Amino acid sequence: MAVEIPPLIKPSRLRSRGGLLGECLAEFLGTLVLISFGAGVVAMAVAALPGSGRAATPTTIFLAAGDWLLITWGWGLAVVFGIYVAGGVSGAHLNPAVTVAMAVRRGFSWAKVLPYVFSQVVGAFAGAALVYLVYHDAIHAYDQAAPGPKVNGHTNATFSIFATFPAAYFHGGIWGPLIDQIVGTAFLVMFVVAIVDLRNQAVKANLGPLMVGFAVAAIGMSYGANAGYAINPARDFGPRLFTWLAGWKSLALPGSVSGAYSGYWWIPIVGPLVGGVVGVLVYDLFIGDVLLVRSEMAELPEPGRSRPVKTVDEDEE
Repeated sequence: MAVEIPPLIKPSRLRSRGGLLGECLAEFLGTLVLISFGAGVVAMAVAALPGSGRAATPTTIFLAAGDWLLITWGWGLAVVFGIYVAGGVSGAHLNPAVTVAMAVRRGFSWAKVLPYVFSQVVGAFAGAALVYLVYHDAIHAYDQAAPGPKVNGHTNATFSIFATFPAAYFHGGIWGPLIDQIVGTAFLVMFVVAIVDLRNQAVKANLGPLMVGFAVAAIGMSYGANAGYAINPARDFGPRLFTWLAGWKSLALPGSVSGAYSGYWWIPIVGPLVGGVVGVLVYDLFIGDVLLVRSEMAELPEPGRSRPVKTVDEDEE
């Protein structure tokens, strides 16, 4: 049911938000929602449930696969509602890897890339700050109860509420986590462009955001343990910057744990940016170009011609 909603500000003063500024505001708010619920579900699993007496001990986390499913479904729903919030204004990229991939292959203006990315990072920072505001007491209780090692009184477990780190079996290596981020983000962007491609099996009734959320949940279930499936530079760097300012220091930047890994902060940025471009290129090579050819074959030729006439624009494409 349509409802007429009066503006909070006079329309004449809203005009500056009708273009890029409005899109950036939408990216900011959508990413804030994404991190608020994504980091929020990790805060529940790591600190709030144990600290509130709903786990075996104040520091008991991840006793079973269901604990990981809580996080993967939580992040999936976070993506769903972030897209629903921002999608009508900005397209709800909420991820620099998606923004860059769309600029590379989908005609998204390169002039908008940096403003979008900045808005996403700031939104992710604000979302992390909101989660910390709500769960500060639970985080502090966990850090006090947990054994070391600690940095400035904080543990790597509570840092993981906000940003990512590699599994111990990589032994501090770079290539394993980097490949993991490239592969995970390639799948994410591949799924996103497939879902929004109207020439393919288009999602109906505005269910696209739900399908993207399912894609994120699937990636978390299948590829999450290697490096926390950041698959989004803003999702990792914005909260990482916040935790550095909030006291996690070297755990956040440069992203180091003595004897485990060091200087990790750049991998969840570079890996997803590369993976996003790989994902859109792979989709277009195997699927997008095939759909384009099929659509051309379906066109009827003009009378007296044996095949459809291509325009100059089509030749350039």
